[in-house]
Amino acid sequence: MKLIQVGIGGMGNAWLRAVLDSPVAEFVAFVEVNERIAAEQAQKYNLTGVPVYRSLDEALRNVRADGVINVTPPQFHKAVSITALEAGAPVLSEKPLADTRHAALDIVAAADRTGVLHMVTQNYRYKPPIQTLKRALREGGMGEIGAVHVEFFKGPHFGGFREEMAYPLIIDMAIHHFDLMRFFLESDPVQLYGRSWNPPWSWFKGDASAAVVLDFASGVTVSYDGSWCSQGRETTWNANWRFECAHGVVAMVDDQVYTQATGQEPTLVAPVVMERTDQAYLLHEFYAAVTQGKPAITTCQDNIKSLGIVFDIVESFERGAVVRSALA
Repeated sequence: MKLIQVGIGGMGNAWLRAVLDSPVAEFVAFVEVNERIAAEQAQKYNLTGVPVYRSLDEALRNVRADGVINVTPPQFHKAVSITALEAGAPVLSEKPLADTRHAALDIVAAADRTGVLHMVTQNYRYKPPIQTLKRALREGGMGEIGAVHVEFFKGPHFGGFREEMAYPLIIDMAIHHFDLMRFFLESDPVQLYGRSWNPPWSWFKGDASAAVVLDFASGVTVSYDGSWCSQGRETTWNANWRFECAHGVVAMVDDQVYTQATGQEPTLVAPVVMERTDQAYLLHEFYAAVTQGKPAITTCQDNIKSLGIVFDIVESFERGAVVRSALA
């Protein structure tokens, strides 16, 4: 599969490695507006034989590609994705789907109109701890889920656009955890309420801490507490999860999964072994969907439901009120 990658700095490194390590994918072009980044990455990854263009339009005119990997900042996702879709090139886009609800809906409409695949890289679904937790919920015998508690605390110093966002935790990071809620519960939220704030020591311009309560169509209530400017006792990126069930508890703490039946001691669950994880998993799924017609999971048509949680939560922050899901 021949690919064009748009954006090769920052998060683009993960996709450069994934494609270069893949036995089924190769680069035919890059799009990068920063000449310094283009030169540095070409030298770092020995990419001197692959042309670099200033725009996706130019790249599509000059090379034949089977797909486009969109690794631009969120505000550019709509323009890049729709350009590719309208040219008939399937898209594998970094999350979030887009930076606004309207932009995201425009991408979904373009994918529907053209019939061209658009996938979003919700790679957290495809990590061994997450797959282990999913299996424990399915096979652990703990019964019906009644409530879920999620804790996420990190203190990363990214610099760049993330530190300028109004709600960096919710918009850029918690989308992963909201998508995992849908993945674990196989349900969508119908209403939610949240509050956000920014501690005095925060290096983010916008609110980097939040607490949210989500009510799902299945009847499960989820509480989410998180911060991106934590000063210690950090969780893993996957967060810590606790599922209160009819016959016990299923929990993931520091990427270790446990089940505990009522009145019994906790049992550590053996981790799931995966042939591929993260970006490598999604790249192979993209390849199978494009070349073999295999149904893809994290399409834009599905992912708009995960991203919708983000926008509904932001609305709740700003209104100070319970918000009904726009997609309920």
